[in-house]
Amino acid sequence: MSEQALDLRRSMKVVRRHKILVGAFVALGILAGASYAVLKPPMVTSEALVGLPPTTKDASTQVVIAGSNPVLSAALRTLHPAVPLLTLRDRVQVKSLTPNLLSISAQGKTATEAEGAANAVAKSYVAYVKTSNSAAGTVQARVLALATTATKGSLVTHLLLFGALGALAGFLVGAVVALAINRGDRRLRERDEIANAIGVPVLASIPVHHPSDAGRWSKLIEEYEPSTVHAWQLRTALRYLGQPELMSPNGSNGDGFSVTVLSLSSDRGALALGPQLAVFAASLGIPTALVIGPQQDDEGNASAALRTACAAQPSLRRSGQLLVSVADRGDMAWRQPGAKLTVVVTVVGGRTPRVADTLPTSATVLGVSAGAATAVQLAGVAVGIADEGRQIDGILVADPEPADQTTGRIPQLARPAGRRTPTRLTGMTTEIRR
Repeated sequence: MSEQALDLRRSMKVVRRHKILVGAFVALGILAGASYAVLKPPMVTSEALVGLPPTTKDASTQVVIAGSNPVLSAALRTLHPAVPLLTLRDRVQVKSLTPNLLSISAQGKTATEAEGAANAVAKSYVAYVKTSNSAAGTVQARVLALATTATKGSLVTHLLLFGALGALAGFLVGAVVALAINRGDRRLRERDEIANAIGVPVLASIPVHHPSDAGRWSKLIEEYEPSTVHAWQLRTALRYLGQPELMSPNGSNGDGFSVTVLSLSSDRGALALGPQLAVFAASLGIPTALVIGPQQDDEGNASAALRTACAAQPSLRRSGQLLVSVADRGDMAWRQPGAKLTVVVTVVGGRTPRVADTLPTSATVLGVSAGAATAVQLAGVAVGIADEGRQIDGILVADPEPADQTTGRIPQLARPAGRRTPTRLTGMTTEIRR
């Protein structure tokens, strides 16, 4: 039962993930159901009553006889226009109102058809049970009330019924299509999946902005402010990475600390993780430098707008605590004097990530959007980092799935040995013992 519940929960996550697709199928289902209801409007119903003698022992048997083939076949000979036997069977309903009273109702496209069918079946039944050919013996039944009036079902109710059936059918079809699509989708969406792909913990998962031009990137750098929950995650990420003295009492800069936020060129959402981390650190009063790393040839124009925004106005931002700049390939003077934290934004090609071309920093984190990369792509980046004698120290997840209840905190979550981290962002530090 637990495995079935887990599979159902995963299936519902997939359906919610493809809610636009499923919603389109539901809309088509409603449209199809409503169209059918209009083309096949509700039929008219009429009712005839047949009385049974007081000696009748089993009215249910008479109900079966009244709807049997011999009775319906005889009734067909008097119907105009003629209909097939199966059609008449579908349109006629016989039920017992009391032990001595049968109701024979029939449907038709018009009131005349419905009344004629109900009366024909009632008369055929009475004639049949009075003969010796009757399956239950001779019964002296008689027609008490011929069908003289007819009622028509509500068109609104008809539309709602078939619309609801169409919506249900559309939802089921959409869910099947979504599950089929998901089976072929190898992109990682949950934090645990992303962390387990390369054995590195998720340090923070936050929503990101998606600037489309240099102006919007400039606005993000000037105005970004995370919510309380996401600010705490970013603060925790900085502490885990081993941030040195941020605000030493004597005004010294310490050794400084640099971190590369690496992302794939195919993952446009993750590009904003580095700038948002840098802006957040500057908002805490930390002298921070945001450096846009060299552009790789196979990167395309993934970071072109961001590079333009940072190159156009390389000025101090956020009350003088943030300095932005752009580093070209071979630039050995990319470090900014006075910066206690340097965030380097690096984008590599998804097919052949050339990690050797990236700027060397104290730590490296991998930025990934939920549902934007496969395990193979992340492993390719991790291998490239390892070949350069470096390691990925953590993962930042952009735009996490709302339904994702995992954390990405793999068991080996431990700070790199020997790095100093502040107990608070006040300059007081603690040494992690080996």
